[in-house]
Amino acid sequence: MTDLLDDSDRAKVDSRPDTSFYDSPRFVTHADDAFLARLTELYDDVLADGDDVFDAMSSWVSHLPERPLGRIVGHGLNEAELAENDALDEWFVQDLNADQSLPLEDASFDAVLCALSVQYLQYPGAVFREFARVLRPGGVLVVSFSNRCFPTKAVRAWRERSMDERAALVADYARGAGLDPHIARDQPGTDPFYAVLARRD
Repeated sequence: MTDLLDDSDRAKVDSRPDTSFYDSPRFVTHADDAFLARLTELYDDVLADGDDVFDAMSSWVSHLPERPLGRIVGHGLNEAELAENDALDEWFVQDLNADQSLPLEDASFDAVLCALSVQYLQYPGAVFREFARVLRPGGVLVVSFSNRCFPTKAVRAWRERSMDERAALVADYARGAGLDPHIARDQPGTDPFYAVLARRD
């Protein structure tokens, strides 16, 4: 199956493997406090008690609400960051630009979350199909982003689009995976808040 980006779209200024770029941990957040508070509020709106959650492209903090969730599995590129994340019950390291197949069972999560990282995916079609595969029927995918990124590692398709065009692009990723997306926009602080929410039938 073809991906949604061509070779030109997925080009990065820094073409080194992402594992090299993320080799050293960064214990920082990549949006302002108002954005992160809005993200936690959104998660609280869409998650239910006992939900099993996959936090894709995660780091040392997951911004989850204070509620009794089920199994929480994290994924990322830096072992030290993931080990520091107290919200995670388990985690694994994998470069999704090298291998898009997730080591997770079909229909095993009620929610898949991806915060502030979608701009780095070079094969988003394949990755979003995997997100859809691991979602249970009725489950939700939440992909959030703002106007910040590591510009040398973001794909060209992201760098050359406006914020609204980026939102439409992520919605296309979700739609291509058979999900039903809608876009949430807000300006809670300095950083604009965007999220694409998509349900599996």
